[in-house]
Amino acid sequence: MKTPDNLKYAPTHEWVRAEPDGTLAVGITDFAQDALGDIVFVELPKVGAKVKAGDAVGVVESVKAASDLYAPVSGEVVAINDAIPDHWERINQDAFAAWLYKLRPSDAGELAGLLDAKAYAASAEDAK
Repeated sequence: MKTPDNLKYAPTHEWVRAEPDGTLAVGITDFAQDALGDIVFVELPKVGAKVKAGDAVGVVESVKAASDLYAPVSGEVVAINDAIPDHWERINQDAFAAWLYKLRPSDAGELAGLLDAKAYAASAEDAK
């Protein structure tokens, strides 16, 4: 299981990458895509949506199950990855290259509450 050190992680299996413009790119982790199996549908949040940390903002469906996609921090959705709805397989190919949406955080302090790679890897191992 890959867990890049340059990312932050939510216990709900989303990764977060700080972008140069102050936004945060969000995707699902390698652990999540592996647990789901072959992804067949993704529902992304709407641009402009205001979300709170922990809110369900979308759905990822696979041949095995459907799983909610959660907001790791509070903020406003400012972009979605338009390529994902037509190319779900990109998530299975490389979960960390396939960002799903970007948000502008409303409370940068919430980032401190996310897990680093080591803590996330340990929690994912416990979840197996």
